[in-house]
Amino acid sequence: MKKRLFLILTIVACCCAAVFAQDASGAEAAAEGGAGISAGIKYLAAAIAVGLACLAGGIAVAKIGSSAMGAMSENPELSGKALPFVGLAEGICLWGMLVAVLILIL
Repeated sequence: MKKRLFLILTIVACCCAAVFAQDASGAEAAAEGGAGISAGIKYLAAAIAVGLACLAGGIAVAKIGSSAMGAMSENPELSGKALPFVGLAEGICLWGMLVAVLILIL
């Protein structure tokens, strides 16, 4: 599963260079305010940023949350130490949303 995910992410990363590359006429059209394809790419990039961040955050919360609940079932005093890690994992989704907003603004 990890090899397949790594392969997919590698292919996406290699394609990003071709997607964001543009010639001089494309740069001039974007500078003049032309919406065209660059606006669509911005929305796609924002969607990918949020989607991958939320997917990674969900996986992290699942693993950390289950481990924290198992540790708390054995020793209830660990609840104060384990729950902040779940909050940190949820913060990954917020960072993805922040990146998406920055992509759309800039």
